[in-house]
Amino acid sequence: MRHYTAAVITVSDKGYRGERVDTSGPALCELLKERGYEIAYTAMVPDEAELIRAELLKCADEKKISLVLTTGGTGFSPRDITPEATKAILERETPGIPELMRSESMKITPRGCLSRSVAGIRGRTLIINLPGSEKAARENILAVIDPVGHGVDMLYTEGSADCADSPSKAAGK
Repeated sequence: MRHYTAAVITVSDKGYRGERVDTSGPALCELLKERGYEIAYTAMVPDEAELIRAELLKCADEKKISLVLTTGGTGFSPRDITPEATKAILERETPGIPELMRSESMKITPRGCLSRSVAGIRGRTLIINLPGSEKAARENILAVIDPVGHGVDMLYTEGSADCADSPSKAAGK
């Protein structure tokens, strides 16, 4: 994988007001750095659709960041509107990413089915919603990080990117 930029946007009313320490955002940044991503941007916003959309647009359209992770706002609370704000700016959804995250979460807790995370593409930016808890955010991104890397590679190729090759076939096995 080439080296790509990443952003982490924490969506939390309490975090934004300074009433709760954000641990999921920093944990995701550390995980991405370990995977070779350069953290180009981080932000904390309240659960307000306009502010979430503005941050996503800044990352995709202005900063041209390769991978944007949001953490928070994916549950059932009336203020949990991150998926709706994300869908509003996506050009193409990538349903397989949240499907795999929910599938893997269900192996840990039956409540994994309650995640409303979405993922998709805007320009050459892949955007993925993650849960707000550090534990769930880490579990979810780890479930998809390898295929996500390939997906980001595909966004930066002009043609196709050997999608048919399995990892073992590509390694010559």
